Amino acid sequence: MDIAAILSILDATIRLSTPLLLACLAGMYSERAGIFDIGLEGKMLAAAFAAGAVAAITGSAWLGLLAGMAVSLSTTLLQGAAAITLKGNQLIAGVAINMLAAGMTTFLGQTWFSQGGRTPPLQPGGRFEPITLPFANELAGIPILGQIYADLISGHYILVYIAFIMVPVTAFVLYRTRFGLRLRAVGENPKAVDTAGISVVKQRYQAIIITGLLCGVAGAYFSIAQGSGFGNNMTAGKGYIALAALIFAKWKPVPAMFTCLLFGFLDALQIRLQGAQLGGVEIPVQAIQALPYVLTVILLAGFIGKAVGPKAGGVAYTKER
Repeated sequence: MDIAAILSILDATIRLSTPLLLACLAGMYSERAGIFDIGLEGKMLAAAFAAGAVAAITGSAWLGLLAGMAVSLSTTLLQGAAAITLKGNQLIAGVAINMLAAGMTTFLGQTWFSQGGRTPPLQPGGRFEPITLPFANELAGIPILGQIYADLISGHYILVYIAFIMVPVTAFVLYRTRFGLRLRAVGENPKAVDTAGISVVKQRYQAIIITGLLCGVAGAYFSIAQGSGFGNNMTAGKGYIALAALIFAKWKPVPAMFTCLLFGFLDALQIRLQGAQLGGVEIPVQAIQALPYVLTVILLAGFIGKAVGPKAGGVAYTKER
């Protein structure tokens, strides 16, 4: 395999791991605050539809992105009202969000656009275009380093760069700021935080607001960056894989990035392996497409080791009087 083929796979790895990374970081904020979020998939799907619909109508990718973030934030606050204010079961609230998003996106898509639940194909300006970094074209002729810069680092959508910038930002926020310290404390011992005079409810709402915004960016990536419009169930379970990556990385930002890159690599590999033969017999496409999901289960079951989540995760907090 030559350098061009390797860079091609790694380039696809970065693109495919981007929504996983955004959703994984989103889940990290809520779960570190003690809110288990199984609704990442639903938030991304709702955001993908909103972004695709608004971008198709207005012809603006940025308005589509804002719409996706707004819808994702709305679903997050709805989930938060059920799980934090009303002290409902967090897992059921997340499942409800997933079911609501799956049904509503198809229904609204068919009602508004009459294209089988899809949004119209986006015109130029309605989706983000790849960005060429400075000097990428000039350095492309330099072997190895120039090729890496031109073909692997340069040429991605702006949302890709935002996703990877959010890794050090999240690490700084969680481990170097007062907000992060309080957020982690709420997820471990909310009673102690409450005793110190800090509002547990406010802290948890602040965490899920960040979760909603990041899920909005992740969902918008599907329809107005990677794709050129919304399609039914286009997130295809990526929210669940992001949740698995979050557990595999043990709720830490940098390991989460490498885990998402691993899952993105497996996804890129299955695309490249389609049509491959084993012993003269072509491997069924379905078997290759299932490869990332099978390996996800194997990795989680066999290599994760002991993963202990936030101690107060999944437990509604009731203030003692």
